[in-house]
Amino acid sequence: MNVETGKLSPGEARHPAISTQEIIARDKIKAPEWVASESYQYLGSEDIDTTRYLSQDWFEEEFKRLWTRTWQFACREEHIPEAGDYYVYDIGPYSFIVTRQEDRSVRAFFNACLHRGTKLRHSGTEGSATEFKCSFHGWSWNTDGTNRKMLCPWDFPHIDPQEMSLPEARVELLGGFVWINMDPDAPTLREYLGPEALAHIEAWKLEDRYITCHVTKPIPSNWKLNIEAFMEAYHVPDTHPQVSPTNADVNSQYDTYGEHVNRFISTLGVVSPEHAGKYSEQDVLDMFTVGDSSIVTDKPKVPEGATARQMMADMFRGLFEQATKTDLSGLSDSEILDCYSYTVFPNTFLFPGISLPMVYRFRPNPRNHRESLYEVLFLRPKPADGTPVTTAEAVHLTAEQSFCEAEGMDPGFGGILDQDTDNLFLQQEGLEASAKHGLTLGDYQEIRIRHFNKAVDKYMAMEPKVPEWKNLQRR
Repeated sequence: MNVETGKLSPGEARHPAISTQEIIARDKIKAPEWVASESYQYLGSEDIDTTRYLSQDWFEEEFKRLWTRTWQFACREEHIPEAGDYYVYDIGPYSFIVTRQEDRSVRAFFNACLHRGTKLRHSGTEGSATEFKCSFHGWSWNTDGTNRKMLCPWDFPHIDPQEMSLPEARVELLGGFVWINMDPDAPTLREYLGPEALAHIEAWKLEDRYITCHVTKPIPSNWKLNIEAFMEAYHVPDTHPQVSPTNADVNSQYDTYGEHVNRFISTLGVVSPEHAGKYSEQDVLDMFTVGDSSIVTDKPKVPEGATARQMMADMFRGLFEQATKTDLSGLSDSEILDCYSYTVFPNTFLFPGISLPMVYRFRPNPRNHRESLYEVLFLRPKPADGTPVTTAEAVHLTAEQSFCEAEGMDPGFGGILDQDTDNLFLQQEGLEASAKHGLTLGDYQEIRIRHFNKAVDKYMAMEPKVPEWKNLQRR
């Protein structure tokens, strides 16, 4: 289908086969309004300059202009259920102690002693505390950030302990996540997300889920290349040939919401337009793989006149209800099956479905612009009967390990993640070797990448804003 560049309307740029919304409209249990929304906007066709992936100077400026101004998912509320519980979140050179207060609120303190700067808690740690004490000289702070003790206070007559409270980042709670922002002048999280995306997130009730699997792995590519690899389904036919026949990959729907949120919907259990006419409904059922297929043992026969998609929706509804001890009767077939991928700028992906109940987070390695940390979390519904649940601890893989080796990871999905990340080293090195100096993007299928980079450009055009203790103390 030929499309005249620059005059695109929602739906005109997509693959000419049956649309995502038409597929979902055929389901037995209808999808909610947030599924039915469409918000595609043409954002231009220019190449994306590759300097942003290759330049150490650009990378360092991101820490001063972008990361200091944006809302980031730091931890889940379940990581800090009780007063005094804390979780250390690092982003680049910055580190925070996220901690629960006696009044149930959450605060995020810059993780550095105000004496000579030693970290108060090691990176990657969590636990419970009655104070945050420096291991170097013994200065300590209460869990509300107020100064508790200075060693040899007689030697600091120039210091007022009441003025030595730990500086804080801003904190907001949404969907069971703790979000932080270093900028006292930034919009609220809800303003940052915008009303439509906010309504979607609130409808999912992610606060009623818990972490069943958490895996981290360093990836040898710039953090933006890492995150962009998951922003489109255009790569599925060649990168994931084993799942492509049962995934409407190149006919996925793409949407943008404001400046900071975008999504795609990829319908599952249907034949990809790239494989039209090659597979029967029985083939689709036999070949189908979801994000977590560990509970699937049998794949029945598709009766005459039935569809593999509807059989999957009915089957997975029952299997997931049994496995998670939850009532899923109120969820649509699409929510049971399909892949909904939302990006919250700059580094978080939310997947609110049941077969793919995931969160991705991407963080730069502050010492190497060619490496980033990729995190995958699976969030399952909490049992309706109140059965106690355990938050899974993070499993840390090396760069050489397969995702399949991680405890709690479904091997089929682990293999898919390996396919995704195996491309990234080649892309990083290819961009460095290329004479082209630009990424050429599709107008529709890669719109999320363009939308993401427009947000990057917006923040990189701003003046540097490094957190300052005195400014933060005025909060």
